[in-house]
This record gives sequence, structure tokens and C-alpha cells, in this order.
Amino acid sequence: MTSTHAKLVHELKKLRKGRGVHGRITDRLGPELAAACRITRADGPSAAKQKLVTRLTELIEQLPEDLQLPARAAFGLASEARHALYQERVNWVAAAIDRDSRTVRRRVDEAVDQLAELAATTTPRDAGGWHTAELSVAVTLDQGQPEVLERYQVVVDQDGVDQLEFAPVFPVHRRDVDVHLLYGGTLQDRSASRPGFTLVPAEPLVRGETHDFAVRYRLLNRDVMHPCVLHVPERPCEVFDLRVRFEHDRRRFVRTYDGVLQRSDAEPAGVQQAVDRAGEIHLRFRRLLPGLLYGARWGASAACSARRAS
Repeated sequence: MTSTHAKLVHELKKLRKGRGVHGRITDRLGPELAAACRITRADGPSAAKQKLVTRLTELIEQLPEDLQLPARAAFGLASEARHALYQERVNWVAAAIDRDSRTVRRRVDEAVDQLAELAATTTPRDAGGWHTAELSVAVTLDQGQPEVLERYQVVVDQDGVDQLEFAPVFPVHRRDVDVHLLYGGTLQDRSASRPGFTLVPAEPLVRGETHDFAVRYRLLNRDVMHPCVLHVPERPCEVFDLRVRFEHDRRRFVRTYDGVLQRSDAEPAGVQQAVDRAGEIHLRFRRLLPGLLYGARWGASAACSARRAS
């Protein structure tokens, strides 16, 4: 457990006491949680509460279904359970799902642990002013130089967006890959401390507009291509379409990940899937949530961990 994760767990447990988000949150809002909600000193109590409720609600939606009601009630976000005490809200959930209070408290603790992980690894949905409508990725591994083609269609959520930041969906050192923007603007490298690219459209984009761009990556050789394509979106993505072409190996199995929560202490669980008779696999993920893991891995590699993918 990282220090940030541990601090967020502590601050979330402190927040759920009393009336939860309906109490005096300025007295119980820790610095890590405030940062995760983008609450600043300039925000008054009302603005701070709104940001907190919006971010918590957004994060709870990414939890497994059986943890969502306990989490909403624990923080006072369930309108039917705005009791004055945390234990009263626990008892309400216990009656609602026909379980004992001990089971509910256990689920709340599990939810808090996962919320802390999500808060530490994702950004709010409105960050950056845009989201991805569709990301299509094609990977060809049947040549001496593997190639990856990424095609983006994004939707602009606010006026004046003049840059789009993104990262490749496969781990690779910048020196080992030739990057070519096919269309959509001008491509710039981000800083070494934050790998990835910045797409600068020809003109600033306006709210409601869609924008397409495509990038082709050509790797130096097969050895530098790690055996995975793992996408951990920083913002919502409606569709992620992935195709991987192998060398006609019909016996190959691929491990796929569809909305798996990243954990620092365990390898994420996936589902095995065989390639087709042509040596290809086609995956299509819908309604991707920020911070969760999507994609495929076809071999063991330290570079293919969920942490590297993010």
C-alpha cells in the first residue's frame, strides 16, 4: 500500500463519520482527498462540498455493484439513508440487502480501499475538457517490425480546447519506436517525467465538436514490443476497439481485461481467450471508466503490469 493510498483510506474513513458529506466537511477533509477532488483554498464550503460529492459519486460508480450501495450510504450520498450516525446508515443498508451489519461494515471497508485506489490513479471526468468517443487500435505482430495504429475520435466538452494529451496503449521506450501522426493536427512529445504526447489541433476546438486523429507507431524490432496492449484511460471512453494479429499461431491464448481495478499488491485477474484461425483476436470494450484496466496480454512481462500500463 502506497503512502498516498494509505492516507486516502484514513481520510475517507474519517469523512464517513457522523453525517458523512452532510457534516462540516471543512473540519474533516484531509489534504489528499481535497487534492483528489481538486478542492482549493479559494473554494468556499458550498463549492468544496459540491466538488466532494461529485467526485465521490463518480468514483463510487466505478465500484463493483455489491459495494456501491454500502459506499453511498456510508458517506450519506443515499437520499434514503441520511441518518445522523454512520452506524445508523450501516444498519439501514443491512436491512435493505438482508445482511447483518458486520457484513455491511466489511463491504464499506472494501469500498473505501478501492475508492482510495481510484482517487489516487484517476482524474475527474471533466479534466482537460474532452473525452474519447472511440479509440481503435490495430497491432500487427507478423512482421519483422511490429506496428501499432491508434485512431482516436474525441468529443469536446468545453470551448477553447487547444491540446489533447494522450499516451500509447502499449509500453515502449521512446527511443525504440518511430512515431508518425497520420492526420489531425501537430504532435508534440510530453516531458520525460510524464511519457506520452500532446496533439495540437489546427484550430482551438469548441464544445460539442468531434475531432479525429491517428498515430502510427513502428517499433525497431520484435524484441522491443512487450507482449501486451493495456489501456488505463485517464478520462471516460465510450468504445475501445482492439485488434491484434499474431503469426498464425492458432494455439495461442490471450488474457483479456475488461474493466479490472488496478491494485498495487496483486496482479489483476483476466479471462483467457483463444485467437481465431487467422491468428487474430478482436476485442471491443464499451463504457470504459477512468482508472480501470482494459486490453490484452499474451505473455509474461514486468513491463505489462497494470502500473506500467497507466
